[in-house]
Amino acid sequence: MARITKDMTISQVLNMDIDSAAVFLEAGMHCIGCPSAAGETIEEASEVHGIDADGLVDKLNKFFENK
Repeated sequence: MARITKDMTISQVLNMDIDSAAVFLEAGMHCIGCPSAAGETIEEASEVHGIDADGLVDKLNKFFENK
């Protein structure tokens, strides 16, 4: 399984498993369906939303490890 990194787009992660949307939503990132999700990296989107990108990536990787 590939590791999630901050330079991946939200869409790339969602394409790996749509259920990962729950991790984004739980973090307060509700823009998973907006056009920016296809072009912004996790790091860029986290900055815009005031979210810790490293923490979000850790949660996403834990999600995928437990699949």
